Amino acid sequence: MKIVCIGRNYVEHIEELNNERPSEPVLFIKPDSALLGRECPFAIPEFSNDIHYEIEVVVKITKVGKYIEPKFAHKYYDEVTVGIDFTARDMQSKLKEKGLPWEKAKAFDGSAMLGEFIDKNELVNLYDTTFSLIQNGNTVQEASTSQMIWNIDETIAEISKYFTLKKGDLIFTGTPKGVGKVNDGDVLEGVLAGKKLFRLNVK
Repeated sequence: MKIVCIGRNYVEHIEELNNERPSEPVLFIKPDSALLGRECPFAIPEFSNDIHYEIEVVVKITKVGKYIEPKFAHKYYDEVTVGIDFTARDMQSKLKEKGLPWEKAKAFDGSAMLGEFIDKNELVNLYDTTFSLIQNGNTVQEASTSQMIWNIDETIAEISKYFTLKKGDLIFTGTPKGVGKVNDGDVLEGVLAGKKLFRLNVK
């Protein structure tokens, strides 16, 4: 199982980090060891002083696919959730300055957290669904999937040009504005279409 992530898929998030808007989706991969265990707290790693939360809509691939057309991409996933792409922002900034890959900042153990999956048919419109992240009772990220530069199906089509998608693969579809630092003792909650799908303790 692999975790494929999309970077820079929301305009306002691109702007808040002073990044350039890409002409095509930015792709990177996390290994399966990045997946945080169910019911496990998130432990801030000792190699970073600036771990950021990034809430994202996540879909789970249900069958093998390669060179998938956008109009058929919806047939390759049945379930959706929200998750967190934890990022060592201090380390990422240093790597970016040197033109180096992001893996150490993005793909470390426990850096991918998932909420409870729900059937996508429970949503009125997956392509215009609200989601949010709550930190210690305060909403810090909130957006709609309609704000994506490349929607879920376009993203899957793009990924499948380069990587064969297999059953169980996870697609993190990008984060909106509002990313910020996590601290010891934080409680993070993820909401999709009004449904709370995770509650995570940080230590």
